[in-house]
Amino acid sequence: MRRFLHNNGLSVALFGCFLAFQIGLSIVGQRQYNQELITHHLPTVTYGKYLGSDAFLEATMENWESEFLQMFAYVVLTAFLYQRGSAESKDPSGGEAVDREPRQGQEKQNAPWPVRKGGLALVLYSHSLSLSLFLLFGISFWLHAFSGARAHSLFEVAHGNEAVSIIEYMGTSQFWFESLQNWQSEFFSIGVMVVLSIVLREKGSPESKPVDAPHGMTGHE
Repeated sequence: MRRFLHNNGLSVALFGCFLAFQIGLSIVGQRQYNQELITHHLPTVTYGKYLGSDAFLEATMENWESEFLQMFAYVVLTAFLYQRGSAESKDPSGGEAVDREPRQGQEKQNAPWPVRKGGLALVLYSHSLSLSLFLLFGISFWLHAFSGARAHSLFEVAHGNEAVSIIEYMGTSQFWFESLQNWQSEFFSIGVMVVLSIVLREKGSPESKPVDAPHGMTGHE
């Protein structure tokens, strides 16, 4: 177990934080949702029922979609755009290992299967990270619209109005307000990270240049 935690501590810590914050979200989310139900003269829900509600799914997915969109865009943009002096950028002068032609490693026994296979498998694998992140964004975006439409319709019907479809809900200002308020913050935060890493350091972190590195150094040594 100690060896496992040593080798996988970063993912364990990150998913542990995710679980803790998600539980916190569900607890305060139920209270906030019940207050909203009371305002609309609707019966409140238990914690268990809230976990299976469209309101909880919407609150989760509207945040997930922005995270996956940000990471997809970041992975793609850093493949061909540069920021001189940033630890988050490739060196504009070239010569990065990530730009190496993968076909050169087809004979390596420990190379991933798609690399040894070549052809379409290699083409797809060469962009599998961005494709996976975009797929996760698409799923989260659709679930946000799906659950949001159902949650919105609950209150509309309670006031004698008609329920809305997913397409109709996606045309509302509420849907885009929920999405854009998260999207803008994600791109702002990663932009700040890119710029701050030019002049600021964090000893021991791969997200930082060495502490004694000049500001003009781009990427990592």
